[in-house]
Amino acid sequence: FKVLDNINFQMERGTNLGVIGESGSGKSTLARAVAGILPRYKGDVFSQGEARSPDLKDRSKDQLRRLQIVFQLADTALNPAQPIDSILSRPLKFYHGMTGKARERRVIELLDMVQLPAAMRHRLPGELSGGQKQRVNFARALAAEPDLILCDEITSALDTVVAAAMLDLLKDLQRDLGLSYMFISHDLSTVEAICD
Repeated sequence: FKVLDNINFQMERGTNLGVIGESGSGKSTLARAVAGILPRYKGDVFSQGEARSPDLKDRSKDQLRRLQIVFQLADTALNPAQPIDSILSRPLKFYHGMTGKARERRVIELLDMVQLPAAMRHRLPGELSGGQKQRVNFARALAAEPDLILCDEITSALDTVVAAAMLDLLKDLQRDLGLSYMFISHDLSTVEAICD
């Protein structure tokens, strides 16, 4: 059966699109279809004028790099057995071929970008708060140097103060890096705070 029907949108670089709906309305399904994690039934996704394959495995490394996704539950998105350094190093090696000292410097830069101390790179995810884990998830997306980040309910599991700080961080990063966000939420005030 169809979960989503007649979805059509266009985004300019540096802008934010809000996707609002109740639980179960297909918001995450839309993000996963755009990202190529779920195959779409029909339709096309274009980025910079180029059609994207509906299947993730058929996309080039550069196409994968340009579009990243940050999931709602930071606990399940981070490997509990891997220190933060390893989690952030993986996309640096995959997308940019970074190794050694250059990769280590970039991990520290990424942590600084999401306002976390460099020493946190030695910790395991279980030693971090929910807000810190979500910042690490966001740093991992930033490691690819994307154009668009799909933010799937990334503040819904955070308390109000931490969520507000996360939104401020997203705005700062957008201004500094020219990012675009597809921001998925069931909360109108959250979407209003960040979306165009």
